[in-house]
Amino acid sequence: MSRHDKIKDLYREKQTFASRTLVAAIACLSMAALLTFRLVDLQVLQQTYYATRADQNRMRLSAVAPVRGLIYDRSGAVLAQNTPAFVLEVVPEQVKNLSDTLERLSKIVRLEPNEIARFRDRVRKSPRYRGVPLRTNLSLEEVARFEVNRYDFDGVDVTAGLTRSYPLGGTAAHVVGYVGGITEDEYKTVAEASYRGLSQIGKVGIEKSHENELRGEPGAKVIEANAYGRPLRELDYQQGTPGRNLVLSLDAKVQMAAEQALGELDGAVVAIDPRNGEVIALVSKPGFNPQLFVEGIDSKTYKALLADPKRPLYNRALQGTYPPGSTIKPFMALAGLESDVIDPNHREFCGGSMQLPNSSRYFRCWRRHGHGSLDMSEAIKRSCDIYFYQTAISLGIDRIHTFLDEFGMGRQTEIDLPLERGGLLPSREWKRRVRKENWYPGETLNVGIGQGYMTATPLQLAQISARMAMRGGGFKPHLVRALQDPITGATETVEPELLPTIENRRKADWESVINAMQEVTHAEGGTGFGAFKDAGYRVAGKSGSAQVIGLKQDEKVAPTQESLALHLRDHALFIAFAPAEAPQIAVAVIAEHGAHGGSAAGPIARQVMDQYLLGEIRYRPPGSPPPNAMGVTPVDPEMPLPPTEESTDG
Repeated sequence: MSRHDKIKDLYREKQTFASRTLVAAIACLSMAALLTFRLVDLQVLQQTYYATRADQNRMRLSAVAPVRGLIYDRSGAVLAQNTPAFVLEVVPEQVKNLSDTLERLSKIVRLEPNEIARFRDRVRKSPRYRGVPLRTNLSLEEVARFEVNRYDFDGVDVTAGLTRSYPLGGTAAHVVGYVGGITEDEYKTVAEASYRGLSQIGKVGIEKSHENELRGEPGAKVIEANAYGRPLRELDYQQGTPGRNLVLSLDAKVQMAAEQALGELDGAVVAIDPRNGEVIALVSKPGFNPQLFVEGIDSKTYKALLADPKRPLYNRALQGTYPPGSTIKPFMALAGLESDVIDPNHREFCGGSMQLPNSSRYFRCWRRHGHGSLDMSEAIKRSCDIYFYQTAISLGIDRIHTFLDEFGMGRQTEIDLPLERGGLLPSREWKRRVRKENWYPGETLNVGIGQGYMTATPLQLAQISARMAMRGGGFKPHLVRALQDPITGATETVEPELLPTIENRRKADWESVINAMQEVTHAEGGTGFGAFKDAGYRVAGKSGSAQVIGLKQDEKVAPTQESLALHLRDHALFIAFAPAEAPQIAVAVIAEHGAHGGSAAGPIARQVMDQYLLGEIRYRPPGSPPPNAMGVTPVDPEMPLPPTEESTDG
């Protein structure tokens, strides 16, 4: 027997083997039990959770942007519409290196430097989890090139959608407004659920004031995707609710006629239907191209617009405040009649200037050698300042303020557009509060001819003209005429809002003033006679001029407007309504630095009224360009054009 056999312990070896087998068996059973438990946990206890996780990896839920409502004029002309477009969109938080991604993308699709600059500007202003459009209106070839390389661009996608467009370009841009990218600050002020899938919001104009009606409500879709994120099929689709279409009271042809009639002059034109407050035209010139803002305007172009001395983004019709000048005189006459300080036969002598007692200051009439003796009708017709200085003295600032306040002077009209200003109707209380000074008698004289502290917007002047046309009645100005459901076609008409009636003890007072306003346009010597003498309808109007520079006290002979530099000339104003006996339109015109209300602003009002009442422009001042082909009816070449008569007024 060998030495190895002698020391071998078979019993111990058996015991060791059995122990090891038991441990291995226990370990295997434990692992099997653990695996069984884990399988039960995954397959039974947490089946719903992990099934959902698996579906989420396979399926994607995304918002479906609603179709934005369209905007029409009163005749059905499209002012804002949606056009199909492929959009290249980037989600910044899903892109590791934005600069590198843009560089690689530029090799696949065309990216202009201004588009990249605009995109980067929008990225800074938008939440990083929101998709930001980089390019819109991609061609089919560009879409195909991107799709081939899509796997290499995380956070970048091409979506088929709609983009906003404005068929009439700059026409009515201040009214319709435009849409633009939603900024981070705007996201804080809106209901986020209502903007899922949307990247744009109304910025100004009707697009902003009626954003809730135009926007609609987003829908949702479920898409099955592969491991690379490429969509395979659509599993579910819930269409969004489209926004409602808006029908405006605006008449596109009248709007174009007004813009064209201003010619080279900047300014504003507002036309209202006095019977219901519908705004027929609302022009601010110069204008701008709203399409620049839809894709996100680049900073260079935007700065150029802001730096433009003509201020094209400034809505003169709503925000421009000007002295109303002599357009206020019919209302001063009505206040004098109502207060019994004058009557229609009351006469004043105009020698060209006057002084207040115990004052060395001269208050001059625009006609330096005077008008002689005039009654109320002649004073309105010839726009005599001295007559209305005396009327203002007799009334006093308190009664003037109370009376003009009834017409809405110094207050916003509350039109359905944003950013309206209210102008200024001065009073004793206002001057004490704002300027810490007492009211002086000479300031009352200035108010009596629409100068001094008094200012008004073109919209306010159109509104008070409409209220005069309605003999104290009237409606709040509004632009939206009806709202239409694009699915059912059901139309909801916007009811005009009646304003409180301006009461007058004697109805005849209205007719006395309105008859005098007809003398302005239809009687020889009237300041608006040259533009309206052969109109095929009766017009009640009043011209005016808003001083830009004053006359020095020792300057007895005023310089002619034509001798002044353009930027120093008076602003030309005209208000009118027609037909005088049954008004259908009230107009206010401000032609900046036009010098003379009758000869510069009057013809503009005439062309607007012609287009609306007659369907064609029958009057055109000599030297003005022919009407364009944008829907405005041209002048009949066989119709002789009447000569204009140069008239000036204060």
